[in-house]
Amino acid sequence: MKILISNDDGFRAEGIVALYESLKKIADVEVVAPEHNNSAKSNALTLHTPLYVSRAENGFRYVNGTPADCVHIALTGLLDYRPDLVISGINNGANMGDDTLYSGTVGAAMEGYLFGIPAIAVSQINKGWEHLGAAAHTVQTMVQKMMMGDMHAHQPWLLNVNIPNLPLDQIKPPIVCRLGRRHAAEPVITQVDPRGQTMYWIGNAGSAMDDSEGTDFHAAHMGHVVVTPLKVDLTEHDHLSSWSQSFNRLFHRTTT
Repeated sequence: MKILISNDDGFRAEGIVALYESLKKIADVEVVAPEHNNSAKSNALTLHTPLYVSRAENGFRYVNGTPADCVHIALTGLLDYRPDLVISGINNGANMGDDTLYSGTVGAAMEGYLFGIPAIAVSQINKGWEHLGAAAHTVQTMVQKMMMGDMHAHQPWLLNVNIPNLPLDQIKPPIVCRLGRRHAAEPVITQVDPRGQTMYWIGNAGSAMDDSEGTDFHAAHMGHVVVTPLKVDLTEHDHLSSWSQSFNRLFHRTTT
């Protein structure tokens, strides 16, 4: 099995190193990751400046671009083979609820999915890398079981996985659930720079608003490995018919 690993924390991040060391025991693993931290870059691609690929001392390749750039370049010319699986992470902090729209970790995995390859975005729920070895081992076990079940050989899928920062024997089994919702982000933070200009810093993410049973927030609180299948189609299917009726009424009236 061949696995492509990327992330959004950069190729030096502890999470991607731990993931590589764990997965290389069960598969042929290649790392193509951003040169620097690219958190919250979502699916952004770099279209107006050149991208360069370099090789680190540990063999990892890194790109002066976004997480999606890394996977895109890897799949469209850098690698001379097609990986069986794309894994992004392990991210330093959760990607749950609304986070998935902004997450570079999810963006990298989604790029693999868009190319028809099964993909997993992996994050630790709390920042700080505590019990990172347990998280990496959890991913290894999950991939092994999915390989045994031949899940990677069928149509592509995209999974968002969040792992508690707990010792291995305290992590509860994976549970599949939907995304929750967060409250609106905290207010922007303003400062004045030495030249007297106002600087703006994006505020922290809002707290959980929908953390009811069945959501990723609830499962994480209970200590489970949280698994949420994602899709790319953003169409509002539930209200498509009512929107169609409204636009037909507004723009397609018959005149007499």
